[in-house]
Amino acid sequence: MSNLTSASEQSYQGEPAIVLTYAKQEAIVLPAIGANLIAYRDHEKGYRFLREPKENEMDAFRANPGVNGIPVLFPPNRYEDGTFTWNGKTYTFPINEVETHNHLHGFLHTIPWNVDVYEANEQSSSVLLSVSVDEHHEVYKYFPHQFTVKLKYTLSVDGLLQQIQIRNDGAEDMPVMLAFHTALNAPFAKDSSSEDMSFKATIGKRYQMTERMLPTGEFQPLSAWEEQFQTDRANPSGEEADNHYTAVPQRGRNFTEITDTRLGVTLVYDVGTAYKHWMIWNNIACGEFICPEPQTNLVNAPNVDLPDDEKGLYRLQQGEIWEESSRLYTIQK
Repeated sequence: MSNLTSASEQSYQGEPAIVLTYAKQEAIVLPAIGANLIAYRDHEKGYRFLREPKENEMDAFRANPGVNGIPVLFPPNRYEDGTFTWNGKTYTFPINEVETHNHLHGFLHTIPWNVDVYEANEQSSSVLLSVSVDEHHEVYKYFPHQFTVKLKYTLSVDGLLQQIQIRNDGAEDMPVMLAFHTALNAPFAKDSSSEDMSFKATIGKRYQMTERMLPTGEFQPLSAWEEQFQTDRANPSGEEADNHYTAVPQRGRNFTEITDTRLGVTLVYDVGTAYKHWMIWNNIACGEFICPEPQTNLVNAPNVDLPDDEKGLYRLQQGEIWEESSRLYTIQK
């Protein structure tokens, strides 16, 4: 550890936290609430990149930790009537979205994770968290597989690196379906407004969705606003968005960018190409934040009649590891 970096146990609004620092950057993880990366800040510039709960919102956040920070969704998004069959096995999840009669977002974002190690050296600070599921774990009754998920965050001169690893510890094949419900402040600078913000994303086609927010398997045309995501940049609150897209990497990179045009600063959210889909949600164009959600699989993937590779439904055999990385960092333009 140096004067430049640190990694320590602290408290975040009454919750146990691991706090990482590098120079004026700070990242905060909440192990007991789904290993949520609840804060990423630049104290020198006054930037708060992630949507954090206010002090009077902590009880609501604990009850539903899905729209602050970076929650881990496994399996992500919606599953029709809370059930699907994969590889001859039927999975049944609780209906937790009553209005659509779907299961939403899985379990890993609400349960406690282990803190394996946190450390700092001259170049960076980091924390490694994990959760292991076996027949004794509460998740097993819904997702009956033995597996381990490891999540590492590293803070350095290159911003915030996220590394996720899933290992199949059991004898049976298991499906991998993963996303991050990343809530980015727009604006992220104290004195900027939503009108100062522009947004870009490597989206491709937009899926047609039913009234239950499930894909039909067909596509629908992009609006003029959505077309700006791909080339120019659109205001992140220009239209209401709760939309599902294919991901189409540009120049070998799969990413979103939020730019503060007043300051000429761009926050880059560069995710791996294994995330073949995006969900983009802006909370009824609220003008405060936007959630670009990198997602491996199509919503309701096991119930959709498409090839596994096209819908991003990955299969892990015994002992195999699936992993991917993402990074948040800024560019001055």
